[in-house]
Amino acid sequence: MKTIGVLGGMGPEATGRFFDLLIRNTAADRDQDHVPVLIFSCPQIPDRTEGLVGDGPSPLPELIKGAMALQAGGADFGVIPCITAHYFYADLVASSSLPFLSLVSEAVEYVRRERSEVRNIGLLATIGTLRSRILEDPFRSAGLAVTISCPAEQDEFMEAVHDIKRGAGVENARSVMAGMADKLIGRGAEAVLAGCTEVPLALGAEDLRVPFIDPMLIAARECIARAGGKLR
Repeated sequence: MKTIGVLGGMGPEATGRFFDLLIRNTAADRDQDHVPVLIFSCPQIPDRTEGLVGDGPSPLPELIKGAMALQAGGADFGVIPCITAHYFYADLVASSSLPFLSLVSEAVEYVRRERSEVRNIGLLATIGTLRSRILEDPFRSAGLAVTISCPAEQDEFMEAVHDIKRGAGVENARSVMAGMADKLIGRGAEAVLAGCTEVPLALGAEDLRVPFIDPMLIAARECIARAGGKLR
């Protein structure tokens, strides 16, 4: 089997969930049936949104260091369980000989293949992700309409994300995110995409009246397949 390299810490709980998804989505009768995973969790990587909008240092140098650490440890390919970090994806791939799976590309392909009835995607995403259009543009290029939140809602969303990162519990975050999702649906969204890896820590398919698209789950299953594991 191939070894999956997880470039994590953005945030740590999202990284932990990604590892859990790898375990729970592998069909295994014994330990040896699971895929090899190498995790480099570095919470000291600068804030991705701040780096993207120019309010802080770029995380790219630390992302490159993380990729090098994964490769040195024996990873065959990498994955980043952080959507906003994908703004730096092209530069990271260009600076590293370790191939990386893209959560963005996998999510777009999943919707085209498995949710072809959906023509309008609602995005629950960070300010950095929305401003950079790293999700919006690929979905529009695939022929889908995209619905996003207004600036005031984006600020509220960021507070909810920070609540999760602070360990302040998920009840308020769930309420905020579910309310935002409902507004997106009211504006025409036929599915809601977790455009931030903290979203599924608070919000689930049971909270919505339309399909819930989770790029972390999609990427985890693709990683298992690429590594040579069997999907559950």
